[in-house]
Amino acid sequence: MDMTLKNKTTGESTGYRIKINAGGPYRVTGGVPLIRRAPSKSEFGEPLDWDFVGVDDQAIAAGEEYELCRCGRSGEMPFCDDSHKQEPAFDGTLTADRGASAERRETFPGSGVVMSDDTSLCANTGFCGTRLVTVWEMIERTADPEVRAHLLRMVANCPSGRLEARLADGTPVEPEFDPSIAVVPDGPLWVRGGIPIEDADGFVYEVRNRVTLCRCGKSGNMPFCDGTHDEIGFKAP
Repeated sequence: MDMTLKNKTTGESTGYRIKINAGGPYRVTGGVPLIRRAPSKSEFGEPLDWDFVGVDDQAIAAGEEYELCRCGRSGEMPFCDDSHKQEPAFDGTLTADRGASAERRETFPGSGVVMSDDTSLCANTGFCGTRLVTVWEMIERTADPEVRAHLLRMVANCPSGRLEARLADGTPVEPEFDPSIAVVPDGPLWVRGGIPIEDADGFVYEVRNRVTLCRCGKSGNMPFCDGTHDEIGFKAP
């Protein structure tokens, strides 16, 4: 699979946009495709890859404009049903660092590849390791082409973009996504393909190929997912 970043269509060029309402939902405009994706797992419960279902099963009817819940209370998940207005009212203050991810990344050089890690973006989806090994251990063994290929696949499966990889010549290794928002069961909203995310005051966060937005309402890194949904046992289809 060729995972080199080749996004020919981005949110900037199509008019796709996600606007974060203060104390309210994500307002999505431009007809961004809304889909379902779920991790396939090993017999030990380890995430291995992302399941791909048929187009008819994958798509969620949403229209040109729609609002997605970020308070975690909606009875119409993934859509907002104004539950954020119920007492106690949802706060949802945006607390995430507004700087570029590159400023926070730690790099891990390997053989023919350099991996980088921005821990602030972790969504706790578990693609970074198995019960036997993690990518931080594997990077030291990337002289083996099979280990390198496996590591690149694991990094590409990280939905939040916490992990990134570049080849030795600096070429980014990224999955090629058409812009879309994927709803992850009991987890975040996976924003793919470079869709701009804007706060209520017009600030636009760094546009990235892989982003995970909180929808449990409890992240300590709003608007981004920080894995809190696992800690609180968040359940949503």
